[in-house]
Amino acid sequence: MPLSLRLPPDLEARLDALAERTGRTKTWYVREAIAEYLADLEDASEAALVAEQVALGKMKVHSLEDAERRLGLAD
Repeated sequence: MPLSLRLPPDLEARLDALAERTGRTKTWYVREAIAEYLADLEDASEAALVAEQVALGKMKVHSLEDAERRLGLAD
């Protein structure tokens, strides 16, 4: 699906320079940046949900030491 956006002149200049220097297209960089940012947002959202479940006592947590002991990894 086509998407149009306007960038501030300084950001567009940086993107132009990067694309020129690397031989990649501006579209490639914008697509990569959006994908990375969305992944970060999805991770943060999942972490917030888990933290809420822990805070409400709906999810049990274990210490690293306990996990190592249960897995037979403790010294």
